[in-house]
This record gives sequence, structure tokens and C-alpha cells, in this order.
Amino acid sequence: MQDRQEQISQVVVTAGQMHDIEKRIFAAGMPVVALMEKVAGLIARRIPEIPANTPLLRGSRVGILVGPGHNGGDALVVARELYFREYKVWIYSPFSKLKELTSQHLQYAQSLGIPIYQTIEQLPDSDLLIDGLFGFGLERNLTDPIASAINQLNELSIPIYSIDLPSGLHTDTGEVLGTAIRATHTFCLGLWKLAFFQDRALEYLGKVELIDFDIPLADVEAVLKDAPKIKLITRAKALATLPLPRPAVTHKYKEGHLLLICGSRRYAGGAILTGLGARASGVGMLSIAVPESLKSILVSHLPEALIVGCPETESGAIAHLQLPQNTDLSSFNAIACGPGLTRDATPIVQEAIDSNRPLLLDADGLNILAQMGAIATLKKRQAVTVLTPHTGEFERLFPDVADAKHDKVKAVQEAAAESGAIVLLKGARTAIANPQGAVWIVPESTPALARGGSGDVLTGLLGGLLAQAATKQIPVEDIVATAAWWHSQAGIIAAQERTELGVDAFTLTQYLMKALT
Repeated sequence: MQDRQEQISQVVVTAGQMHDIEKRIFAAGMPVVALMEKVAGLIARRIPEIPANTPLLRGSRVGILVGPGHNGGDALVVARELYFREYKVWIYSPFSKLKELTSQHLQYAQSLGIPIYQTIEQLPDSDLLIDGLFGFGLERNLTDPIASAINQLNELSIPIYSIDLPSGLHTDTGEVLGTAIRATHTFCLGLWKLAFFQDRALEYLGKVELIDFDIPLADVEAVLKDAPKIKLITRAKALATLPLPRPAVTHKYKEGHLLLICGSRRYAGGAILTGLGARASGVGMLSIAVPESLKSILVSHLPEALIVGCPETESGAIAHLQLPQNTDLSSFNAIACGPGLTRDATPIVQEAIDSNRPLLLDADGLNILAQMGAIATLKKRQAVTVLTPHTGEFERLFPDVADAKHDKVKAVQEAAAESGAIVLLKGARTAIANPQGAVWIVPESTPALARGGSGDVLTGLLGGLLAQAATKQIPVEDIVATAAWWHSQAGIIAAQERTELGVDAFTLTQYLMKALT
């Protein structure tokens, strides 16, 4: 059974859900003032520990940005604690009306002799700013003078640490509401909020960390019980999902048989990279169907795989599948189809879709599916389907669902529900949804993966895991999330060793095993 900290670290909530959870905590008897003291105390202890351009030594100048609500109250308690630890603290409080508790903390700060300023022009220099202007739940656009003040603060070349969420971001969509603080570091309070995993919010969040203030799991479960779960795929969950350890007595066919259908004369590399990704998955048997002209090059790169050379069209695409004697598509535990095929392989994709096997579609497999009409086509399938589009492919597949650039989580939920497929939407923060609305989010990645061929590696890796999952009764959406996490971790490790410029797709395949050790 997972421990509480691991469970809490996976939960992602909307602003409404967080509000309801806090209401339960307060209704049970937790004083607001006590929770504010606890949260701010945790933040105050963390601030000196965070690496910055220069260490935050005693005597450093710290500016505290105070909003009218309890986020401002949190910031004021942080101000008090840092003041008692001999930092030179000043407060920016531009609002005339404050919540009662926040007002009391401001009065106490004033009694301690902490300088308080109401206009941006008055502010002294500082080594660090603490942003407590607005927390979760902001929905209206910021206007002057506070919008202008935020823009001026962003221009300062000093770190800004935000409490709960950078002021000006929408909690659920990550939308910039007019303007927003560009934080160097953000302390997310209690539970992860959706904005932390929306691509468009990332440039405002900086480094992020969860401040766990011991929310009872019972309160979280009571609020979320009837809602589709949105979770982060953590290292612990991913490793627990992998088909490891293997039983002492097994054989290759018990460890899954994957068929890859990929490649064309024009795009031979896609077939190689997909095959290398599949190799790393540990799948027991790997068959790769490619045009006949690619067979020798595939054999040289993947000697352990069964390379099936197929008749090809004049353009060099697979004309039709020519599987070994006494073999058909039902012989495989899973099929992955798409990288490098070109759209000339439409009949091949249709054949894969018509099969009764778990099917992964990527790249040209998705483009061909879009031409067929994705939702109507997929609804006819009886077996599991996994789609792995990037944003452009997603829009072609699902032109009538929510805008993925506006709200990735909502978009992927709608697409999965309407199509009956498991949909993995790639991006800086990849999101995976099943048809029931449950969502997995990959919490970290690297722009090093924004290179041609990276997605082909994921297709092979995920295909191999799908084939193994089919023999071991592992939930498919968990396997999809695990593959996406594994792929991202390999990219992160490779970028750390080689910089973000040094992670080509072939190199990425060499780091896949390092991500598990």
C-alpha cells in the first residue's frame, strides 16, 4: 500500500476542489490562523535552502509582496519569520482592503518596525522577492496599477519566489490573466494545482515544489471520490507498474510479442528508432514490418528482431503486409503502427485498425486516421487503442473538442471520452486520459526531446510495454503513463550529461536503461 506522502504527491486538483478540501479542514476545527502559521513556517524554513545566484545569507534584503487575501497573510507570516531570523525585510502592500486575518498580520509587522510601502516607486532594492499577491482561485484579469507593478517587478534581475501560484495565473488552465509574476521558484501549497502542468504556464512557474501541510487523505478522497482522478505519474508508481521482476520460469512468448509497422524508403530512420525504442522495453519478441528495401538495414541495427520485408509501392511505402506463413495480426500481443509510413500506406493502417489486437497509432498512423474520421473509426474497434499525438496531430484528429493549447487536460479528457481510445497528448507536460476521464500527467520533461525522432522512440518503447501488459493484466493507461515517464526521464538524464543540444533521438535510446537505475 502506498504511504500517505506518495499518494499526496500524485494528486492534482482544480481550484474548486482545493476550495472544498480546505472547507472540510476548517469545518473539522482547524483554525485558519493555525494553518497559515504552519504553511508560512514551512516556506520560511525552505527559502534559505534554495540555491540561487547568490546565497540568501542573514542580512540579505527580502521584499514581501502582499495581496488582500490569505495568500497575502501567508506572505506576511513569512515576512515576520524572516525578520526574526535577521533578514532585512520590507513589505509591499498596495491594497486598501484586506481580509481580517491578513490585516492583523500587517498591523503586527508594522509594530515590529518592518517598512511597508504602498506604491511600486517607493520600493527599495532587494536580493529576493516573495510573491504573495494572489493565490489559487484568481479568475479575473489583473488591471493597473497592480498589473503595471507586476510588469515592473518582472523586469528586476532578482529571484522571485511565489506562494502557491505566481500571481496572475489561472489555477486550472494556466492562462495569464492580463499579466503574471515570472517566478524563479513556486511553492505549491498542500496539493498540486492543474496550472502546474499546463504547457503555457511553465515559463512563469520556475522551479516548483510541493509544500505538504498534512492534509488528511480522508478529506482529499471525500472531495475527489465522484470526480475523474487526475494524477501525476511518479517514479515510484512507474517502477511499480513495469513488468518487473520477471518470474524465474518464463519464455519469450510470455513476455509479449510486438509487431511494429513502420518505415518507408523515404523515412527509413523512423523504423530504426522505433525498433530501438521497442528493444529497450524488454519485450520478449519483436517483429518489424517494413518495405522490402529496408530489410537489410533494419537487420543490421536490430539483429534480434524478426524483420518482415513487405512488397512496396512505387513511392517506397508498404503496399501490403506479408507476414510469415501461419501468422496473422491476431498472433501478436500488440501492434504499433505509424512512424515513417507516409500516407501512401493507408490500406495498411486500415488493416491494423480492423484487427482485434491492442493498437498504438502514431505519426502517419494518426494522419491517416484523421483522414478516415478518427472518432467514428475508433468507435468501431473492439480492442484497446492508444493514440500518441502532438498538438498539431491532435487538432487534426479532434477538431471539435476543447482547444488543447488552452486547457490540455480538458482536451485530452474529451478526446478519450468521445473516441473510446486512450489518448496521450505530447508536450512539455504530457497528459494521458482514458475514456472514463481519468488522467495521468508526466510532471517533468526537457526541451531536449523537441527533436525529430524522439516520438518514434516513445512509440517503440510504449509498444513493447503494451505487448507485455497484455500478458500480465496491467492496466493499459498505467502502462502508457509509465512509458511516457520513462521516455522523459531518459531525456532529462541525457540532457544533464550532454546539454539540451546533445540529445538526438538515437542518443536518447542509449539513455533509456539509465532512467531505471
